[in-house]
Amino acid sequence: MSKSFRWSADDWMGLWVVAMIGGGMFAFRLLAIVPRATVGMCAAANAPVICGPRHAVLTLQYYQGFGWAALALGLAAFISGKRWPAVLALGMGIAAVVNYNATTGILGAALGLVAWLSLVTGRYGEA
Repeated sequence: MSKSFRWSADDWMGLWVVAMIGGGMFAFRLLAIVPRATVGMCAAANAPVICGPRHAVLTLQYYQGFGWAALALGLAAFISGKRWPAVLALGMGIAAVVNYNATTGILGAALGLVAWLSLVTGRYGEA
C-alpha cells in the first residue's frame, strides 16, 4: 500500500530551521573560529565581543556538547514521534558535524530524520 508524501507548513518551517541552524553554525565557524587572527584578538586584554560566543562554541566542541545534544534530541524525537525534536535533532546534528562531534551528531541526526520522515509519510505508529 502506497502512502502519500505530503509536506505541511510545519515541515517547510522545519526545513528552514534546519538550514538556519546548520548554515548559521557553518558561517560562525568560518568567520569567527577558523581565521588565525581571531586567536590573537581573543587573547588580547580588551578582546572583542565575538570572543565570548567563540569560547562557548569551542568549549562545547571540546566536551562533545553538540553531538550529545543532537543525540538526546534524536532519541526524544524517535521515542515521542514529535516533529520539532526531530527538526532540532537534524539541525544540531549538522552543527555537531561542523564542530567535529560527528560520532554522536550523525546518530542524533539520523534518529531525527527517521522520526520526521515517519511523521511526514504517515508511518508513525503503524504495527
